[in-house]
Amino acid sequence: MGRLVTLTTGQWADMDFEELCQKTSSWGYDGLELACWGKHLDAKRVVEDDEYCNYIKSTLEKYNLKCQALEAHIIGQCVGDYNDPRLNNFAPAELADKPDEIRAWAIETMKYCAKAAKKLGCYVVTGFTGSPIWKYLYSFPQTTEEMIEKGFQEVYDLWCPILDVFKENGIKFAHEVHPGEIAFDYYSTKRLLEKFKDRPEFGLNFDPSHLIWQGVDYNIFLEDFIDRVYHVHMKDAAITLNGRSGLLCSHIDFGDLRRGWNFRSLGHGDVKFELIIRILNQYGYEGPLSVEWEDSGMEREAGAKEACEFVKKIDFKASDIKFDDAIAN
Repeated sequence: MGRLVTLTTGQWADMDFEELCQKTSSWGYDGLELACWGKHLDAKRVVEDDEYCNYIKSTLEKYNLKCQALEAHIIGQCVGDYNDPRLNNFAPAELADKPDEIRAWAIETMKYCAKAAKKLGCYVVTGFTGSPIWKYLYSFPQTTEEMIEKGFQEVYDLWCPILDVFKENGIKFAHEVHPGEIAFDYYSTKRLLEKFKDRPEFGLNFDPSHLIWQGVDYNIFLEDFIDRVYHVHMKDAAITLNGRSGLLCSHIDFGDLRRGWNFRSLGHGDVKFELIIRILNQYGYEGPLSVEWEDSGMEREAGAKEACEFVKKIDFKASDIKFDDAIAN
């Protein structure tokens, strides 16, 4: 048997928890990476309400599903970002347009995510860090090195108290390298990991779909940072530059075919997954392969079922013998 194939539930947070459990089990998934928002998981309630925690556990067990990871992306975004009206979509409604209170809520909730993960028997929480310097991506008006370093230091300072709680509970935090975050490509990831070199509880959630359209070799990225890869998302993307479209996509929403790239259901994009599996095998990664299903051009339930089948087919085990041992004297 290969690694667990799980479904990341953030894109399904509108669906009732038990309904999603029933569906994902019928589609062939081994487990869920539960989102700490929407209708799936309230981390604070898991920690403080044993009856609720037992309901989550028993429902997963009812459908023969495991949960080894929680996801806290929109919560983590509110830690490193500040005074952005879009955060009103992520934080409790009563905190709208109150940036200090949104940040305080996010920091406290991330700590609850670590405690909830321990209580549910998980080993990792995936998520975003946010970024106070994403707005400086294109260095005009002129951006100084001091401004960039200040941003990295701010993220470090904001996250260390959170990571203290992760460490106390024996839980890893896996940052998803992603545009809009403090670490979004190869060298920004290298810089961030150097900043957090004294915090082994801080690592990465590897997702090739965010690297391929930037021109970053996702296999090199995976191998170079493998010692800090604590979780893996399986997600595909297709690059469709046609002479009119560009990689920055013209403020056109996901799924529109005028974009220079789009996320695609697994096997329908440009990511070559076989070498990813071989690298994971070589370095002994035994965590879940978690499908993050995002494809605005495909019906999601059919797509999620097909994606599960795709991952189970591609996830071959490493050999435990050398192929030419059979002909040795």
